Amino acid sequence: MAHPLSHWEDRVETLPRETIVDVLEGRLREDILTGRHPAGSYLPPERQLADGYGVTRTTLKHAFGRLVQAGLLETRHGVGTRVRDYLRVGGADLLPMLVRHSPDWIGEIFEVRRGIGTLIAGRAAVRATARQHAELRLLLTAVGEAADADAVQLADIEVHRALARATGNRVYLLLTNTLFNAYLPVRAALRGPFTDAAAARARLEPVIDAVTAGDEAAARQAAEDYLTATERIMLDGLA
Repeated sequence: MAHPLSHWEDRVETLPRETIVDVLEGRLREDILTGRHPAGSYLPPERQLADGYGVTRTTLKHAFGRLVQAGLLETRHGVGTRVRDYLRVGGADLLPMLVRHSPDWIGEIFEVRRGIGTLIAGRAAVRATARQHAELRLLLTAVGEAADADAVQLADIEVHRALARATGNRVYLLLTNTLFNAYLPVRAALRGPFTDAAAARARLEPVIDAVTAGDEAAARQAAEDYLTATERIMLDGLA
């Protein structure tokens, strides 16, 4: 007779182990974002900093490398490692990390989401082709037929990507991807609008109707209504 846990063990994926570099990276990132290491300041010498965090210099260098890549630090040979002023020189690629640090960023991301989403819907209404109209209808149907909240949410994202493509402006598509990536760290907490597939489709359908009708003003209004309603539900879920 099979052990009662054998089937469960076959299905469960091993969770990744957090390394000392992961822990140190998190500590340094937190200390930078909370101002313990202010923007523009140089970090203490490596040996001193490594001793202070209780790690080796090799571990510290690995953590530094990750934070340099993330845009929070810059290292100059013979000079030292300085904290970058990410609000002055950083880009949108920092947003996922900032959301992990503080959910307060979500409100600001949603404000941009409303503005960009409304603009995209209006542009799509003017520029979308008949083929893109058909694609939007198919993707809307997929939202209503998705099996669970996670699948509905992903199907909804594809509708918005298609709307951005329909503008004919690739920058809108990159901005759409950036905004979705920004709240990826808390996506599981933002499933509220997607728990009912039929309701999710009904909320989104007026946007698609207006875009495929070529009505720019109606598309902008429908998008604003949709984004405001889903934002409210998602923020309630975070609360």
